[in-house]
Amino acid sequence: MLTHLDKKGNARIVDISKKNISERLAIASGKIKISNEIVKEIKSAKNKKGDVFTVAKIAGIQAAKNTSSQIPLCHPIKIENIDINFNFDSLNNEIEVISIVNCYEKTGAEMEALNSVTTCLLTIYDMCKALDKKMIIYDVMLQKKQGGKSDFDSKK
Repeated sequence: MLTHLDKKGNARIVDISKKNISERLAIASGKIKISNEIVKEIKSAKNKKGDVFTVAKIAGIQAAKNTSSQIPLCHPIKIENIDINFNFDSLNNEIEVISIVNCYEKTGAEMEALNSVTTCLLTIYDMCKALDKKMIIYDVMLQKKQGGKSDFDSKK
């Protein structure tokens, strides 16, 4: 059953009024394939728009905090922590972004983690598009979810 639909098939926000507050964790990841030229630019820290990873991290944090204003049926949640990490693989010309979101809430933080990762990747694209517009964003996914009714781990 899709929880964002009522009995008539109309969109609705999920009623969480009777749920208990619990510790929630969500981990999402995604990758961007970049060119040799972009690898060199990032390593040299000479991007005219600023430090690529710093700007992307700030954008990812901001995106997670604003998820409910971007995704119509998401509840606003009080995020306790957001940790964003970048794995820069210059041999394979790719950057992996991992976003970890923690909260104590009645609903999970999956959308916040996914929104954070996607925004980080889009920001990397925006910061580097003057060099090459052929970057490819891929493998955006929820890695792990803990808390609430169910847990999820993509590796299991």
